Amino acid sequence: MANILSISIDNIKGILENVMDPEVPVLSVTDLGIIRDIKLEEDQVEITITPTYTGCPAMDVIAMNIRFALIEHGYKNIKITTVISPAWTTDWMTEKGKQRLREYGIAPPNPKQIVCDTNHFAAEEAIQCPHCNSYHTKRISEFGSTACKSLYVCNDCKEPFDYFKCH
Repeated sequence: MANILSISIDNIKGILENVMDPEVPVLSVTDLGIIRDIKLEEDQVEITITPTYTGCPAMDVIAMNIRFALIEHGYKNIKITTVISPAWTTDWMTEKGKQRLREYGIAPPNPKQIVCDTNHFAAEEAIQCPHCNSYHTKRISEFGSTACKSLYVCNDCKEPFDYFKCH
Protein backbone atom coordinates (compact mmCIF):
# COMPACT_ATOMS: atom_id res chain seq x y z
CA MET A 1 0.00 0.00 0.00
CA ALA A 2 1.28 3.48 -0.85
CA ASN A 3 2.32 5.68 2.02
CA ILE A 4 0.36 8.84 1.18
CA LEU A 5 2.90 10.98 3.02
CA SER A 6 5.78 9.72 0.87
CA ILE A 7 3.98 10.22 -2.44
CA SER A 8 4.01 13.58 -4.15
CA ILE A 9 1.70 15.14 -6.68
CA ASP A 10 4.50 14.61 -9.21
CA ASN A 11 4.35 10.85 -8.52
CA ILE A 12 0.60 10.87 -9.13
CA LYS A 13 1.10 12.87 -12.35
CA GLY A 14 3.49 10.12 -13.44
CA ILE A 15 0.81 7.49 -12.81
CA LEU A 16 -1.75 9.55 -14.76
CA GLU A 17 0.62 9.86 -17.75
CA ASN A 18 -0.03 6.15 -18.30
CA VAL A 19 -3.85 6.39 -18.21
CA MET A 20 -4.91 6.53 -21.84
CA ASP A 21 -8.00 8.08 -23.43
CA PRO A 22 -10.25 5.17 -24.49
CA GLU A 23 -11.34 6.98 -27.67
CA VAL A 24 -7.85 8.09 -28.76
CA PRO A 25 -5.53 5.51 -27.18
CA VAL A 26 -2.31 7.37 -28.05
CA LEU A 27 -3.27 10.24 -25.70
CA SER A 28 -2.85 10.09 -21.96
CA VAL A 29 -5.28 11.99 -19.78
CA THR A 30 -2.43 14.41 -19.02
CA ASP A 31 -1.67 14.91 -22.75
CA LEU A 32 -5.35 15.54 -23.33
CA GLY A 33 -5.35 18.20 -20.62
CA ILE A 34 -8.42 16.96 -18.77
CA ILE A 35 -6.66 16.69 -15.39
CA ARG A 36 -7.54 19.95 -13.67
CA ASP A 37 -6.20 19.38 -10.17
CA ILE A 38 -4.59 16.79 -7.91
CA LYS A 39 -4.95 17.04 -4.15
CA LEU A 40 -3.45 14.90 -1.41
CA GLU A 41 -5.13 15.14 1.99
CA GLU A 42 -4.34 12.68 4.75
CA ASP A 43 -5.12 9.29 3.18
CA GLN A 44 -7.17 10.60 0.24
CA VAL A 45 -6.19 11.44 -3.33
CA GLU A 46 -8.60 13.73 -5.16
CA ILE A 47 -8.35 14.07 -8.93
CA THR A 48 -10.40 16.77 -10.63
CA ILE A 49 -11.19 16.18 -14.31
CA THR A 50 -12.96 18.18 -17.04
CA PRO A 51 -14.56 16.51 -20.06
CA THR A 52 -13.59 17.64 -23.55
CA TYR A 53 -17.33 17.97 -24.19
CA THR A 54 -20.15 18.09 -21.64
CA GLY A 55 -21.70 14.65 -21.67
CA CYS A 56 -18.62 12.98 -23.18
CA PRO A 57 -19.37 9.25 -22.91
CA ALA A 58 -15.71 8.39 -22.34
CA MET A 59 -15.49 10.24 -19.02
CA ASP A 60 -16.92 7.37 -16.97
CA VAL A 61 -14.34 5.00 -18.43
CA ILE A 62 -11.59 7.58 -17.91
CA ALA A 63 -12.57 8.06 -14.25
CA MET A 64 -12.65 4.29 -13.76
CA ASN A 65 -9.22 3.89 -15.42
CA ILE A 66 -7.76 6.66 -13.23
CA ARG A 67 -9.14 4.90 -10.16
CA PHE A 68 -7.73 1.52 -11.27
CA ALA A 69 -4.28 3.02 -11.98
CA LEU A 70 -4.15 4.61 -8.52
CA ILE A 71 -5.35 1.40 -6.85
CA GLU A 72 -2.57 -0.50 -8.67
CA HIS A 73 -0.10 1.86 -6.98
CA GLY A 74 -1.56 1.26 -3.53
CA TYR A 75 -4.10 4.05 -3.16
CA LYS A 76 -7.41 3.06 -1.63
CA ASN A 77 -9.17 6.34 -0.77
CA ILE A 78 -9.69 7.98 -4.16
CA LYS A 79 -12.11 10.75 -5.02
CA ILE A 80 -12.65 11.77 -8.63
CA THR A 81 -14.50 15.02 -9.18
CA THR A 82 -15.78 16.24 -12.55
CA VAL A 83 -16.02 19.99 -13.17
CA ILE A 84 -17.35 21.58 -16.34
CA SER A 85 -16.54 25.22 -15.70
CA PRO A 86 -14.45 26.66 -17.10
CA ALA A 87 -15.00 24.51 -20.15
CA TRP A 88 -12.12 22.41 -21.45
CA THR A 89 -10.12 23.90 -24.30
CA THR A 90 -7.65 22.42 -26.73
CA ASP A 91 -5.18 24.96 -25.32
CA TRP A 92 -4.84 22.57 -22.36
CA MET A 93 -3.47 19.78 -24.57
CA THR A 94 0.26 19.19 -24.40
CA GLU A 95 2.46 19.69 -27.47
CA LYS A 96 3.50 16.04 -27.05
CA GLY A 97 -0.18 15.07 -27.22
CA LYS A 98 -0.73 17.10 -30.38
CA GLN A 99 2.27 15.40 -31.99
CA ARG A 100 0.93 11.98 -30.93
CA LEU A 101 -2.41 12.82 -32.59
CA ARG A 102 -0.64 13.71 -35.85
CA GLU A 103 1.40 10.47 -35.78
CA TYR A 104 -1.82 8.50 -35.13
CA GLY A 105 -3.47 10.03 -38.21
CA ILE A 106 -5.67 12.65 -36.50
CA ALA A 107 -5.04 16.30 -37.31
CA PRO A 108 -4.36 18.18 -34.06
CA PRO A 109 -6.13 21.46 -33.29
CA ASN A 110 -4.72 24.51 -35.05
CA PRO A 111 -5.13 28.20 -34.29
CA LYS A 112 -7.87 30.05 -36.21
CA GLN A 113 -6.76 31.83 -39.35
CA ILE A 114 -8.55 34.46 -41.43
CA VAL A 115 -9.27 33.35 -44.98
CA CYS A 116 -10.39 35.82 -47.63
CA ASP A 117 -12.64 34.97 -50.52
CA THR A 118 -14.07 37.33 -53.13
CA ASN A 119 -17.27 38.02 -51.18
CA HIS A 120 -16.28 38.34 -47.53
CA PHE A 121 -13.83 37.54 -44.77
CA ALA A 122 -14.52 34.45 -42.71
CA ALA A 123 -12.73 32.75 -39.85
CA GLU A 124 -11.64 29.29 -40.93
CA GLU A 125 -9.07 26.87 -39.70
CA ALA A 126 -6.34 25.72 -42.05
CA ILE A 127 -6.32 21.97 -41.39
CA GLN A 128 -3.19 20.06 -42.33
CA CYS A 129 -3.54 16.48 -43.53
CA PRO A 130 -1.77 14.18 -41.05
CA HIS A 131 -0.94 11.77 -43.90
CA CYS A 132 0.75 13.99 -46.53
CA ASN A 133 0.97 17.38 -44.70
CA SER A 134 -1.07 19.20 -47.35
CA TYR A 135 -3.32 22.09 -46.31
CA HIS A 136 -5.53 21.41 -49.35
CA THR A 137 -8.25 19.77 -47.24
CA LYS A 138 -12.03 19.94 -46.97
CA ARG A 139 -14.43 19.30 -44.09
CA ILE A 140 -16.90 16.54 -44.94
CA SER A 141 -18.80 16.48 -41.65
CA GLU A 142 -18.87 18.61 -38.51
CA PHE A 143 -18.70 15.38 -36.51
CA GLY A 144 -16.15 12.62 -36.97
CA SER A 145 -15.74 9.38 -35.05
CA THR A 146 -16.54 11.26 -31.81
CA ALA A 147 -18.18 14.60 -30.98
CA CYS A 148 -14.80 16.21 -30.31
CA LYS A 149 -13.61 15.57 -33.86
CA SER A 150 -14.68 16.62 -37.39
CA LEU A 151 -14.27 14.51 -40.51
CA TYR A 152 -12.04 15.89 -43.28
CA VAL A 153 -10.63 14.65 -46.57
CA CYS A 154 -7.37 15.65 -48.19
CA ASN A 155 -7.79 16.88 -51.76
CA ASP A 156 -4.19 15.89 -52.57
CA CYS A 157 -3.74 12.36 -51.18
CA LYS A 158 -7.53 11.70 -51.08
CA GLU A 159 -7.32 10.18 -47.59
CA PRO A 160 -10.07 10.90 -45.03
CA PHE A 161 -9.01 11.88 -41.51
CA ASP A 162 -10.38 13.10 -38.21
CA TYR A 163 -9.55 16.59 -36.98
CA PHE A 164 -9.53 17.22 -33.22
CA LYS A 165 -11.71 20.34 -33.05
CA CYS A 166 -10.25 23.51 -31.63
CA HIS A 167 -12.36 24.94 -28.81
